[in-house]
Amino acid sequence: MALGRTLGVALVGLTGHVVDVEAHLAPSLPAFTLVGLPDASLAESRDRVRAAVTSSGLAWPNRRITVNLSPATLPKSGSGFDLAIAVATLAGAEAIDPTGPHGVVHLGELGLDGRLRPVRGVLPAVAAAVAAGRRRVVVAEANVAEARLVPGAEVVGARSLAQVAAGYGADVAVPALPAVEPEPVQTRPRLAALDLADVMGQDDARACLEVAAAGSHHLLMVGPPGTGKTMLAARLPGLLPDLCEADAVEVTAVHSVAGAFDPGDGLLRRPPFEDPHHTATPASVIGGGSGVPRPGAASRAHRGVLFLDEAPEFSTAVLQTLRQPLEHGELVLHRAAGTARYPARFQLVLAANPCPCGQAVGKGLACTCRSEQRRRYFGKLSGPLLDRVDLQVELGPARAGSVAGESTAQVAARVLGARAAQAARLAGTPWRTNGDVPGGWLRDRLGPDRTLMADLDRALDRGTLSLRGVDRVLRVAWTLADLEGRSAPGRSQVGRALLLRTRGNGA
Repeated sequence: MALGRTLGVALVGLTGHVVDVEAHLAPSLPAFTLVGLPDASLAESRDRVRAAVTSSGLAWPNRRITVNLSPATLPKSGSGFDLAIAVATLAGAEAIDPTGPHGVVHLGELGLDGRLRPVRGVLPAVAAAVAAGRRRVVVAEANVAEARLVPGAEVVGARSLAQVAAGYGADVAVPALPAVEPEPVQTRPRLAALDLADVMGQDDARACLEVAAAGSHHLLMVGPPGTGKTMLAARLPGLLPDLCEADAVEVTAVHSVAGAFDPGDGLLRRPPFEDPHHTATPASVIGGGSGVPRPGAASRAHRGVLFLDEAPEFSTAVLQTLRQPLEHGELVLHRAAGTARYPARFQLVLAANPCPCGQAVGKGLACTCRSEQRRRYFGKLSGPLLDRVDLQVELGPARAGSVAGESTAQVAARVLGARAAQAARLAGTPWRTNGDVPGGWLRDRLGPDRTLMADLDRALDRGTLSLRGVDRVLRVAWTLADLEGRSAPGRSQVGRALLLRTRGNGA
């Protein structure tokens, strides 16, 4: 009887758990049993590991092998445990130094020829290992660049199982296998290159976009086709400052788990931009899939922008599922195989036509929609959802003689100044921007003077504002004050913020 041990990492959402991989070899009829709540893809590792070991020139132990993934109550998924299972088995058979793999984390999928293939989620897995005090990590050669983004990690890259075994003292020739190329990643164009000066006219919408960028506020734009709604939304990420180190690691980890990250570019330093099509399903927007759910567009837009063009055309299920992340900044996805938490603190930008045909402008003489069609169209954007949107602006048709406004660089400079003022005011709190701050804290900062709240109190009494809406008006008022260089909002800023809750009023 012999026992081999090493370590792996199980990811549940973005949370990594270091897993003890134990291989017990008993003198009995040859068999291979894998226990510890593996999913289907992990259970198939039995055949991959056996083929990889024999293809690497190593002897497969003809004994009863039991591999346990501990803790056994934690669900495990994916093929990333292949390497750890093979190393633990070889250590138990004493084909390698039994003490060598102790305390070393192994991550990688094995091919039948013994080559190591890259896996998803290496960044959060290595980060979890380092946080648990396990700094030495062995990964596939194609994952080395991503693993080395984690500070403090001692990363060893390998091309094959034979190379790993030889490193632990196995008497085996390391074959000259071709490198496994990582899966191609479809990268988006760099939106920072899109200039706000390309948008002609639309001064009110540009002002709302600046306020949204400065305070991390959600935005609704309504207007006929061709007025620049999509152009404005695509230029919002260019107004946002670069991500700090902690945010860059978190955002990159989400994209790593989603398989939408190119490690050759390093950490994602710019705010992401996601614009799913209106035919997207709830699982593709908020996350899902078989087994432990994977992140969707809402999580991939974390610390960036989630843009829903033609928002009323999205299914009601998609729109209503956005209420949780808008309120709490994270998504909690419950499935039979487990519960996953993904961060989802994004800026929501909605764009809509005034009616299904898009021609209900001015007197609406060109509109061919019936009144019930208009009501049904905007009825998809429910009151609880719109109550969470801070800014609402209506765009008119472009006019002859419209001129270009300020460039992205000019507006971004003011946004950066407003963000700096918010960072100084919110130092020592868990919040960073006005869009994150609860209304009670903002009201306390205004002091006992109720004159600033008079308009909001009347709107609350009339029912045109909810209590949540009052808080969001205050957040916008503080952002307007930051853009104007004021230490606190006055009645003018509160009044303007109140107007921005109603479509058709200028900024």
